[in-house]
Amino acid sequence: MSADLNTVLESATLPEDAVEVARIGEAWGVRGWFRIIPYSSLPEALFNARQWFLLPAERGARHFEGTRSLQIRQVREHGDGLVAGAAAIMDRNAAELLKGARILVPRSSFPQPEEGEYYWVDLIGCAVSNREGVALGTVRDLLATGPQTTLVLDAGVDAEGKAQERLIPFVDAFVDSVDVPGKRIVVDWQPDY
Repeated sequence: MSADLNTVLESATLPEDAVEVARIGEAWGVRGWFRIIPYSSLPEALFNARQWFLLPAERGARHFEGTRSLQIRQVREHGDGLVAGAAAIMDRNAAELLKGARILVPRSSFPQPEEGEYYWVDLIGCAVSNREGVALGTVRDLLATGPQTTLVLDAGVDAEGKAQERLIPFVDAFVDSVDVPGKRIVVDWQPDY
């Protein structure tokens, strides 16, 4: 059976607090299940949310348009990954058409982080300054570099007009404070490091 995802999936309005957390991989099995490729090693939000919002794949075939809602029946671990089943996706053919779709869930579906823990999405866009108040840049990205995470900062441009970036390990030895609501991070770091 061939599925038209524009009619199978409900059109939806993306919540204001929606965060992209994963994308859909290959079909899994014959009953409409599919693999999930999470962006985090701790994908609790995928387990907590029963409604996912889908956006079409950025590359490759696009089998639906606009934002779509997907009611999730079950998400479970399988091997070293995740698989999921949805109410509207009844067979392998429909699951194959989902490949590459981006999964967003409301931020309110995320579990509360423990004291001193932060979601990467909350750190992106934070202004970083040192103890002396010198602005070092704005968090553009984070890198998982083995045992630690590293902040990647946009640090302005040099005299030749080339964009500069600064890398700061996101560890207690260098990070003094994180103010998520205020979008500020204070570090023990000098501009010439």
